[in-house]
Amino acid sequence: MDIFAALIMSKYHAMRRLPSLRAICAHESAARLGSFTKAARELNVTQGAVSRQIKELERHLATELFVRSGPRLRLTEKGRELAASAGRALDVLRDAVTVAQGRREAGYVTLSMLPSVATKWLAPRLGRFVDRHPDIDLRVSASRNLVDFEAEEIDAAIRYGKGNWSGLRAELLGGETVFPVCTPAYAEDLGLITPDRLTQATLLHADIEEDWVTWFGIAGVAKERVPTGPRLGDAAAILQAAIDGQGVALGRSRLVADDLVSGRLIAPFEIELPASFSYWFVRPEGSVESQNLIAVMEWIRSEFGPTEQPRA
Repeated sequence: MDIFAALIMSKYHAMRRLPSLRAICAHESAARLGSFTKAARELNVTQGAVSRQIKELERHLATELFVRSGPRLRLTEKGRELAASAGRALDVLRDAVTVAQGRREAGYVTLSMLPSVATKWLAPRLGRFVDRHPDIDLRVSASRNLVDFEAEEIDAAIRYGKGNWSGLRAELLGGETVFPVCTPAYAEDLGLITPDRLTQATLLHADIEEDWVTWFGIAGVAKERVPTGPRLGDAAAILQAAIDGQGVALGRSRLVADDLVSGRLIAPFEIELPASFSYWFVRPEGSVESQNLIAVMEWIRSEFGPTEQPRA
């Protein structure tokens, strides 16, 4: 037998010694999700099938991968090592398959979010993301409509709400507060020293639960004195109108942070409302997270920081 044939036979016998890919997938899923039941749901098989595949894997490797004591699932040291290595290998395999299918490039992560979040929160931070992750191709789908993860090629989303979306895993990123903002020049021209001076202002109204009537109430100004003003559906448009000196907006703290730091806007009063909604990082229940998506998720967590508390 020549050297070439010997190498082929060697690789063939080595492959025959590997356990089944199905069993490795079952183990990696159960280890990551901490549950045979959740792994079965992710893999679209029965819980019994997952249990059998893992037992088959343990027999093949002649070692225990899980400690079976009570309802809680615990990994052995060998089980943790195998799950970590299998996860990395499966990520590589998935990327290779998607590239071969021509559906998307390796390193490609797509996030969905509101246009206002993309414009006022994400865009000013993109430089920091590129510096930390130059090899990740981050793409943003900005829309006011909730993304259909099954129909669209979206990996995850930043959503604004209460975290109760069916079929999705929602991780709280942080809350925020709401308070009046305007340009320094607008505040000076109108003499915005006390809240009642806002009755002489052009108020920019938004489609959020926190409104001017509520703010005037906690500021001690009769709601009958709340002036009318233009209503703009998009928060970014409202803030741009305020930056252009068109009036006073109720600013959401996460979205106005950079404008306050730059001095484009000021908060003339310290009275603020806790927002009814929060920001959440969401992805489909049971979805497989690539290393690139995990990196994006960790970066977003770090940028949000701890949950913001009211100042007043």
